[in-house]
Amino acid sequence: MKITSVNNDLVKEVSKLQQKKYREESGLFLLEGDKCIEEAIECGIELEHIFVLDGYDKFKNPGVIETTEAVLSKISSTSSAPKTVAVGKQIKPTWNKNFNTVLLLEDIKDAGNLGTIIRTSCAFGTDAIILYGDTVDLYNPKCVRSAVGNLWKVPIFEIKKFDDLKNITKDFIPIGTLPKSNKSCWLKDFKFPEKSLIMFGTESCGLSEELKNFAKENITVEMSKDVESLNLSISAGIILYKIYSSRM
Repeated sequence: MKITSVNNDLVKEVSKLQQKKYREESGLFLLEGDKCIEEAIECGIELEHIFVLDGYDKFKNPGVIETTEAVLSKISSTSSAPKTVAVGKQIKPTWNKNFNTVLLLEDIKDAGNLGTIIRTSCAFGTDAIILYGDTVDLYNPKCVRSAVGNLWKVPIFEIKKFDDLKNITKDFIPIGTLPKSNKSCWLKDFKFPEKSLIMFGTESCGLSEELKNFAKENITVEMSKDVESLNLSISAGIILYKIYSSRM
């Protein structure tokens, strides 16, 4: 199959997936670039369409749509469109009672940060991620790209209500990440419980009072006094590595 017009009906529908509203309505999302598409196929993500630049033979199957740079630019969310763009079906994971290390992210707005944290979580064996409150859409194209094909390797749950959070994590010890105070312990001195719920807030505001009160333990990453704070994804990476290395 070949599509060359940016005014094609399918092209118009696919381009709408750059918007959260249409992703939610359709249950579909965009995958941009070879690496992301290859990882999705390997993980069993169902792809409805694969658009490929005419003459580029990376993906060969009857469902591939050969197209032009103009069409790829229309459906891609990047300023420089890749040679391949696919449309995939979103997945809904199932909570597993055997989860031990769970990461919670509250009200995270930066899609790039979220994608990086997902990638890091996969690297360090996190069992699940909870997106709590008003967190950026998991299937935001920037988040999908930043996760570099790791979006489906760790179960990710979206939870809006505190009662739902308490219910699903009732067997876990909630651990807040805070600036150093008499309420927190240095990371180097902290021993993580078997079932740990590690909670992160935004860089600007930190955890909400609701989650600060929910926490049974608090930790702080020790660092130079010359630096006020760390990027969220860096902080998460340091703590996740600490847990991973302590359980090897």
